[in-house]
Amino acid sequence: MQKLEKKNTEIRDDMAVQRTIFANERTLMAYLRTAIALVAGGFAAIKLSHHVYMEFIGLTLMPLGVLMAVYSFVRYLNKQKLIRRHQQSFQSTSQHREELYEKQASRYGNID
Repeated sequence: MQKLEKKNTEIRDDMAVQRTIFANERTLMAYLRTAIALVAGGFAAIKLSHHVYMEFIGLTLMPLGVLMAVYSFVRYLNKQKLIRRHQQSFQSTSQHREELYEKQASRYGNID
């Protein structure tokens, strides 16, 4: 029973790390969507309007969008490093983790 609890704890820990990685990726995508919208809005403001103030707004929005895209990648990479560092420093609860997975898989006829 304790072995099963340890295995379940390991699985929950692995799944928590995966959820964190996916959340980081979703955040990157949200930043990139916003950056693309800023660049597209700036481009539209320049091309579709003949007013000087709209060109100024467009010329301001486009570099802002590019900066946001660069910031989003830098932020994403820093968070990924932090997640990996925490994952590597985490000590698993079982020393025989791979053996447990193989035994569990062999019970169901799964051979990887």
